[in-house]
Amino acid sequence: MATPAHCAYAFEVLAANFERRQPLSLAQVEELWERYHASGADDDEDQAQKRRDDEEHDEEESGSGADTPASSRSSLFSFSSSTSKPQQQQQQRKREEGRRRREEYPLFVTWNTVSRGGSKSLRGCIGTFEAQELEDGLRAYALTSAFEDARFPPIPPSLLPSLAAHVTLLTNFSSPTRDPMDWVLGKHGLRISFTVHGRRYGATYLPDVAKEQGWTKEEALISLMRKAGWNGSSSAWVKTWREGKGELVRYEGKQVGLRYTEWRPWREWVEKLGVKSKPLN
Repeated sequence: MATPAHCAYAFEVLAANFERRQPLSLAQVEELWERYHASGADDDEDQAQKRRDDEEHDEEESGSGADTPASSRSSLFSFSSSTSKPQQQQQQRKREEGRRRREEYPLFVTWNTVSRGGSKSLRGCIGTFEAQELEDGLRAYALTSAFEDARFPPIPPSLLPSLAAHVTLLTNFSSPTRDPMDWVLGKHGLRISFTVHGRRYGATYLPDVAKEQGWTKEEALISLMRKAGWNGSSSAWVKTWREGKGELVRYEGKQVGLRYTEWRPWREWVEKLGVKSKPLN
């Protein structure tokens, strides 16, 4: 399953691209992310962020009135922490993290913009159904979804503070089925394909999409067929599916998200530790 540290790595990759520097590795991000939260620094920032959010909320209401929805030594770094773990347990955790990073996953990276009121809008979502080593896949698709989603212009540096990163690791793929209703709303992602006039169409929705949109299963399927490029009548989707020999593959994956306002305090804490990134040549 994806973790907030994976989202933090997506932010690290995107920010490094804007700043013309090498990003920290996924191993560095995961270790520093855990240290940051173990140190209690995030609790202080949570309180500060709550105060900032309250102030922004008060400003919005008075403005437009719009209703919007131990001490230890790291294997990578050397610094003190208020918490400690037995060395054996720490080594076991590091081996487990290394194993996970070497595993391969199909994955998607999604970027959303988030308004001050908390509403979000899609700004890029691209992934792959071909299994990728985790670090390589996250790095590649953090940038691809930010800059190459044809539905949106490339994300500029000025938009970074309003972004939220979401990562979904895909698992439990089913065999293809001709039954378009053989899936569970809110649990399964869908990958469909069908043929119309000799042309093959295909598209996918991640597991969270239909539930977020409030769609029924039928509405989700019609929308997905339209995403694939079909422009027929809504009442004709069943006939089109049947005649076009439609196939559906269901899969699972829990989306995990992280906002810039959660990532940036961690990144500033990292900089205070003296952890440096190399500039690009």
